[in-house]
Amino acid sequence: MANQKKRFMQGNEACTEGAFYAGCRFYAGYPITPSTEVMEICGTRLPKVGGVFIQMEDEIASICAIVGASLGGLKAMTATSGPGFSLMQEGLGFACMTEVPCVIVNVMRSGPSTGFPTGPSQSDVMQAKWGTHGDHPAIVLSPASVEEIFHETVRAFNLSEIYRTPVILLYDEIIGHMREAITIPEPGAVEVINRVAPNCPPNEYKPYDNKLGDIAPLASYGDGYRFHVTGLYHAADGFPTNNTKMIEDAARRLLRKVDDNKERIWKNEEYFLDDAEIGIFAYGVSARSAKFAVRELRKKGIKAGLLRPITIWPFPDAAVEEMSKRVKAIIVPEMNLGQIVYEVERAAKGRCDVKGIFRADTEPIRPIQIMDCITGAVLALSEAKNGAKPPVSTMTEMMVERDMIDG
Repeated sequence: MANQKKRFMQGNEACTEGAFYAGCRFYAGYPITPSTEVMEICGTRLPKVGGVFIQMEDEIASICAIVGASLGGLKAMTATSGPGFSLMQEGLGFACMTEVPCVIVNVMRSGPSTGFPTGPSQSDVMQAKWGTHGDHPAIVLSPASVEEIFHETVRAFNLSEIYRTPVILLYDEIIGHMREAITIPEPGAVEVINRVAPNCPPNEYKPYDNKLGDIAPLASYGDGYRFHVTGLYHAADGFPTNNTKMIEDAARRLLRKVDDNKERIWKNEEYFLDDAEIGIFAYGVSARSAKFAVRELRKKGIKAGLLRPITIWPFPDAAVEEMSKRVKAIIVPEMNLGQIVYEVERAAKGRCDVKGIFRADTEPIRPIQIMDCITGAVLALSEAKNGAKPPVSTMTEMMVERDMIDG
């Protein structure tokens, strides 16, 4: 462990350290607040380790460049924020369809449109899943600390290489710009996974041969293998097809390779959930406030607990379902006007009340807001138990008012 390095760094810097550790050797991007530090550090560091850095003319070109670099055999990454992420959606869909490993970092800021560039938000969580058109797989990771950004960046590259799909690393401006002490592991201490290369002669290689399973080996251009890549539905050899059976089989396989492996992809943190009567489902920076709220509520005798999804897509249905069987209510704080709360409600299937705490003024949700909401939920449950009229809907919301925050 002598080679471990203790560092004090920014979240965006930890992202680049994780990328280098995972073997990233290509970065293409366009500067945009609040992700720019990722690009600046890659521009300085990558050439020194034999990598390639390109500042592209826009985000459309950026994602297309990392797809091309990955097909050339390099682990590739780009980073952006709201407007840039919107521009990347067609390229993201192309990477899904062509099954090209790559990592896209989205440091979330307030939107829509230009929004508030320096203001944090969690409003891209549904776009990360559904932003590009068509049925497609989505793996999205949501770290909540600087050290976790490092490790989840490494995991993003690993998952991308394993499942031949783009992986999105999704965190907000606060996590990206905060500074914390982290330990960078020595080389080899954290597993780094590389893509499976074909072992057949080049003239026999088929890049989408489902006879080998849902995830075929991926050759690299320049290694003697010639193969066709297209965003059109294609046969095993990569050339377009209009065979309806092949089209449906391919569409189902794209989803199946992630869905059938979601238990390997899921990663959650549980905090005081064993005996919890009120559950909190929170991700990213909101989970930090939620964890503090849980500790304070426990001091007051309220049995609160936290389920924090680190893998946010595929959505952790099983964990939410299990929590909904044990708690009386689930509170979902998020820095938007209500997005992941609907997925929680769907997974809970009416077993308990689901309540959202929404905030969209570019300020973080504070622990006291979560505590007040849970105290109110406990009171409502007590009144319902004593015969008071229950709420009309199982999904209610708490819109955070500024006078309540600052008063």
